[in-house]
Amino acid sequence: MGGAAAAPALLSTALAGDAGWKMQLSTSSIQFSTLPVEKACQRIASLGFEAIDFWPTGPVGYGCPHLEEIDKRLGSVGLQELLAKNRLKLCALTCYFVGYPKYAKLLGSLGGGVAVRDSRPGNPVNLRVEMKDFFERLKPEVELAEKYDSYLAIENHGNALLASHDAFQAFVEMNPSRRIGVALAPWHLQAAGISVTDVIATVGKQLFFFYAWQHAEDLNQLPGIGPTDCSPWLTALAKIGYPRYVNPFMHHHPQPEKMAAALATSRDYLKKCYEKALPDMTKSS
Repeated sequence: MGGAAAAPALLSTALAGDAGWKMQLSTSSIQFSTLPVEKACQRIASLGFEAIDFWPTGPVGYGCPHLEEIDKRLGSVGLQELLAKNRLKLCALTCYFVGYPKYAKLLGSLGGGVAVRDSRPGNPVNLRVEMKDFFERLKPEVELAEKYDSYLAIENHGNALLASHDAFQAFVEMNPSRRIGVALAPWHLQAAGISVTDVIATVGKQLFFFYAWQHAEDLNQLPGIGPTDCSPWLTALAKIGYPRYVNPFMHHHPQPEKMAAALATSRDYLKKCYEKALPDMTKSS
């Protein structure tokens, strides 16, 4: 399945810095966007993932109809039944293309949770001024998040406000609300030559979503298939006590059977990376 991944290095004892840290795995429904939402949930659950991130319709290759299917056919009650049937938890609703306000009430009816959205396109000329303006413009969404007990995870991207280490630092320092945090995409960091582990450390408790996603082509985007040793990412997540899901991810996904096999490889690889640290975690707990 593409290039052989680097053998996972032994995670340092730093992984046990928070002895209670446990890796939780989710993946995104876009990986099975050619399937109805019910079948996508079934596939993801059968692969042993604990939770799911639902995606909306968007440009070809970057979206899927699952949020719309939930909205039109299932509703809140139907979605809760679907999740319960498959023993899945809700990881997030990705609201790219459609906006968080459209799905704020749905997320609230599910008990609240994380909504992933973009920052804004274009590299900043005056970083702190533009960051302040970005947070100001988010105020209506923050009010909705307060109302529906939810959180806004802002994804980093190339050629965008959140696209440099300085931008992450400014984000963390200027963030006015506990309802706002980061959805961290290593693909874009690696593309810009930015250290993934350094950014994890910088973002700290404001990290709300983590894509296990490397800068490569096709299936090599996934951990355990592409060349990146993802062990240091887990070490960094443990150091900050990251409480949410590690989410293997890729764009331009293949057909379901091939996708499922690739995700199984990625799942096993991440577990192997994590389990290498278990003796140290046991000693320190």
